[in-house]
Amino acid sequence: MSDLNARLLQAHAAGDHAALVGLYREAAGFEPDEGARGFFLTQAYVFALDCGDGCAADLRASLVAMGRESAP
Repeated sequence: MSDLNARLLQAHAAGDHAALVGLYREAAGFEPDEGARGFFLTQAYVFALDCGDGCAADLRASLVAMGRESAP
């Protein structure tokens, strides 16, 4: 996980929003705590919206399933 943290920090420093989408999704996959998983998925969703990543709809669906976003 420390390698992931380093990659997240590097992507933030570089302003690489596309990389942050994947990195936050990766972080969510490692997280057993639902609250933390929801945080990471929310971050991935925000960055996906920001850079027009096509996975934004899938991320939103995951957040809806978790009760963290309202259904359309």
